[in-house]
Amino acid sequence: MREPHAPLPTYASYVGGRDIDAAEHIYAVSSRAILEDAPRALRLKRMLERGEIDPASAGPEVIGRCALADAATARASLEAAATAAREWSRSPLDVRLRAGELIRKRLAETRSAFVEIMVAEGRTRTLAEWEVDGLLHIVSPETLSWCAELLRRDFHYGGKRISMRRKPDGVVCVAPPQNAPHSNAIYGAAAVLSGNAVVVRAPRSIPFGVMYALREIVAPALEEAGAPPGTLNVVCGPPMMQEWLASEHVDDIIYFGGTEKGLVFQNDCVAAGKKPILELAGNDCAVVWRDADLDLAAGALVEAFHASGQICNIPNQVIAHPAIAEELIARLADAAARIRPGYPEQEGVVLTPVLAADGFFAFLADALGKGAELVCGGRRLEVDGTPSDTGFFIEPTVIRVNGLAGAREVEAVRSETFFPLLPVVVPEAGGSDERLLDEVLAFVDGNAYGLRNSLWTADERIAGRFADEVRNGGVLKVNDDSHCGFYPYMPSHGGTGFTGGVFGEASYMMIRTTHLQGVALTPARPAAAGGM
Repeated sequence: MREPHAPLPTYASYVGGRDIDAAEHIYAVSSRAILEDAPRALRLKRMLERGEIDPASAGPEVIGRCALADAATARASLEAAATAAREWSRSPLDVRLRAGELIRKRLAETRSAFVEIMVAEGRTRTLAEWEVDGLLHIVSPETLSWCAELLRRDFHYGGKRISMRRKPDGVVCVAPPQNAPHSNAIYGAAAVLSGNAVVVRAPRSIPFGVMYALREIVAPALEEAGAPPGTLNVVCGPPMMQEWLASEHVDDIIYFGGTEKGLVFQNDCVAAGKKPILELAGNDCAVVWRDADLDLAAGALVEAFHASGQICNIPNQVIAHPAIAEELIARLADAAARIRPGYPEQEGVVLTPVLAADGFFAFLADALGKGAELVCGGRRLEVDGTPSDTGFFIEPTVIRVNGLAGAREVEAVRSETFFPLLPVVVPEAGGSDERLLDEVLAFVDGNAYGLRNSLWTADERIAGRFADEVRNGGVLKVNDDSHCGFYPYMPSHGGTGFTGGVFGEASYMMIRTTHLQGVALTPARPAAAGGM
């Protein structure tokens, strides 16, 4: 929390390289204050936003405030981006890569302060640190160099110089999701590194950390690299999707959200002549084979409960070889029992309040009604771990689903859950392992989603088949200690199917916000001497 009597930090809209304040502000109240007394904390927030109390009297539970952008400011942000994009797109690649290096440097320098703000807005310390470290991989020297290789290749053929270049699309708009706005704001803003200009809308529900991330980390790095004003613009305001779709200035829109609305938005973008870049739901499959290191696998699988399951790239369903299913499930139940709620600043806490608790109980009832077995969990909890009918938290829950053939009739297997519910599917015993492997790989590749998939096995042949035959994921991992961890070179987001829409693929924002152009250069012939 903010120190008592300290000035209230305030962020204005950032447009064209300058601050634009407003008469109205959105106030950020700490998540701890909400957990301790939600009615009081939310009442304080409303009174501040209505101007009923003096902001100078706000206590330490108020983190800060952000200017509420009006329609004119929102339009100005698009105009500023369009102006900057023309200049920034002509900047040399090494200048833009330098901007990426400076973003990484500022991320490292501000790591502690950034984590504290994320924690104050409800991210647990464990996950906040993990997300910031993941961002460092996104702008690592390895990842930047890999993307730079994809941006331009030159060849010589038949006396011509052939250049394959990816050109920036222009103005890219980003609406970070409410469940993970801080890291995804920087992830989306990475589109500037290929020569685009970016407009980010900080969500009204959690604006302060997004403004901090872009104003204190990305904007200073761009300024130091020599980017023109307007290369990055940040506003906090109501939803702006329709304005972005209608604007002549906008080229790409990065959309985070659920699958159903996201696929409708994809069609709206195409109709408006905009490129949709979708980061939608995940329903990741994880396969544990009979020869797997079960401790390694179980340690990665309990990431299903990170943020109470309310992030897209966690393991959502497990297929366990029948020979090890009992032992794996016992490990998962034991690990789940040790995961407890707590305040976000407490070390080791990974659970967060569940926004869709009714959905959890509906999915659990559906599974149990279709023959699944409740292994552990299934209750609401208070912040101290006490079972309660009204608690903000949900106990980590594992269910067993018997049989591969009908598993996708269970809603918790077929669809993204977005709460702490992990189904373990155990195929029927009997028959050859080769046939079972065929069925399991077909099951994984038949998933309508396509973000990440993992496998644990000691057999290199099985690992090779998994890598070769599973097409529907942006990321595949084999024998990793983390299903959702980030690495240099590897894409952090993106995938196929319901995850990325019809244009879905492994997503690097430096690449997804560009288009390929081929250039053939033939040397001019000297003019013929003489003449008529």
